[in-house]
Amino acid sequence: MQVAERIRRRILDGALKEGEKLPPVRELARQEGVSVATLGRSLDQLQVEGYITTSRRGTFVANAPEVAPSGYDRITRVLRTGSVLADGETMIVTHAELIRPPQYISEIFDLSEGDQVVRRQWHTGKGQQRTGLFVTWYPAHFAAAVPELLSTAAKSSAGLLPKIQKAIGRRVVAGRDDIHGRDADVREANYLGLRTGSPILAGAHRLWDNDGVIEFGEWCLPYRLTVGYEYSFEAAPDGS
Repeated sequence: MQVAERIRRRILDGALKEGEKLPPVRELARQEGVSVATLGRSLDQLQVEGYITTSRRGTFVANAPEVAPSGYDRITRVLRTGSVLADGETMIVTHAELIRPPQYISEIFDLSEGDQVVRRQWHTGKGQQRTGLFVTWYPAHFAAAVPELLSTAAKSSAGLLPKIQKAIGRRVVAGRDDIHGRDADVREANYLGLRTGSPILAGAHRLWDNDGVIEFGEWCLPYRLTVGYEYSFEAAPDGS
C-alpha cells in the first residue's frame, strides 16, 4: 500500500510528530489522491503496526510508538535525507577502528590474508528506549577517502553512506537483508538494556554494486518493536 508507506515514512522522518492529529479522512484521502476506502485500508494497516491510534476525536500519530526503522528504512533514509536516524532518535558510536576481520567478513569482501577492514559499532535510542545495536563493516581503503569512518563523533556518523559513495565514485545498486529471531548475548543485552537471553530480532544486510560489496551490516533490535518492509511485483512473471 503506497499510501501507508508514505504516511509511515512521514512519521519516521518526523514530518508527522507524535500525538499529531491527522486530517479528516475525506480530506486526507483527497490529499493522497485515493478513495476513502483505500485510505481506510492504509490507516487500518498503520494502526495494526502501531504507528497511529484512532478514537472518536480522530486519528493521531501514536505517542512513543513501538516501531523501529527496518534496515531498508535506514538505508533509503540516509540516501534520501543524509541521516540513518528516525525523528527523535540519537546515536552513540562506541567503536570506529581498523581491525583484522573474522573469516566470514574476509569472505564477504573477498579480502586477501592480512587485509584489514573498518569496523564501526553504534547503538540508537529514542527517549529512554534503546532502538537498536549495529555493527557496520567497510573495506579498509574507504577510510582514506572518508576519514569519518574512523571517528566516533555522532554528528558525522549518521550520514556516512552518501559520503562514501561520493568519495569512492561508486553507488549502491542492490542489497539483501537476512533476518532471524534469537536470544541476546551478553554484549547485545548490555547495549539494548535487556536481560541476557532476552528475545531479539537480529539481522544482516549487504549493499553492493558491480564491483563488490560496499557495506555489510549486522544489527539487532529489542523485542516488542515492529519493523516493516514493502515490496512490489512489477517485474514478477505472470505465472503462465
